[in-house]
Amino acid sequence: MSMLYRPFSSVSDRLNTRLATSGDNLLRRYFDRIGYAGPAEPTPGVLRALQAAHIAAIPFEAIDALVEGNVDIGADAVAAKLIDQRRGGYCFEQNGLFLRVLRAIGFDAEGLLGRVRWMQPAGAPPTPRSHMVIRVRLGGRPWLVDVGFGSAVPPAPLAMDVEAAQPTVHEAYRIARHGGQWSVRTRIDGEWMPVYVIDDAVPPAIDYEVANWYTATHPASHFRHQLIAARTTAEARYALRDNRLTIRRADGTSERHYLTADAIERALAEHFHLAIRPHWRTAIERAAAAEIDA
Repeated sequence: MSMLYRPFSSVSDRLNTRLATSGDNLLRRYFDRIGYAGPAEPTPGVLRALQAAHIAAIPFEAIDALVEGNVDIGADAVAAKLIDQRRGGYCFEQNGLFLRVLRAIGFDAEGLLGRVRWMQPAGAPPTPRSHMVIRVRLGGRPWLVDVGFGSAVPPAPLAMDVEAAQPTVHEAYRIARHGGQWSVRTRIDGEWMPVYVIDDAVPPAIDYEVANWYTATHPASHFRHQLIAARTTAEARYALRDNRLTIRRADGTSERHYLTADAIERALAEHFHLAIRPHWRTAIERAAAAEIDA
């Protein structure tokens, strides 16, 4: 079986000695959560392995926004939720946690904000700056890293200084700079589809707070109306939108299923590794009755 990362065996006796730092506790908890037992060094290989392990272990989901209309992106709250409670999260949680992990290891990393263009028709008006990504510099070269974009999340770091197509175990991606922005596209069924547009300037922390507030609470945010979950492994992408479960495999085959409420709960547990909370049931039943466009 092909793997994007080395599976966990015994973290406690294999971590690099550099973990005896202020980030020791976070890194130990995080590595255990994603099943990673490799080195903790700021190298391209470690970055690639951590990104692949993260998206395979920690699902994308926005159930708190749907059910509670609130998502806490504070560092302690995110670590407790995604690591200790073994939940998933959306971009501000996922990439916020990953950014803290990368910095604790010693990577030169910073957060950026962008506008989602995924599934937007040509000529559609601008969307809010509501997606967080990470820029990592390795040897002075910039790389785009994202562990929080659902079913289209890049499976590997993407070089930001070339415009040529960059293949991954799933789709290929392409990045182009236009002025102070980076345009990211992915190839779906032979066509280059827009993913998001990223601003080059590093935003202050308050911009993430405002963007998260909009995403988690605004009536126009689709996370307030749809049950969404996703997880990507080397073998397949799993995506749930309300009652529609789609599995797209790396070999090009795919399948789609429409689920009952009970089947949605099973899918959340089996494909997205989520322990079902009783207070999710009402939202799950609404999702089961939803009508989804093809």
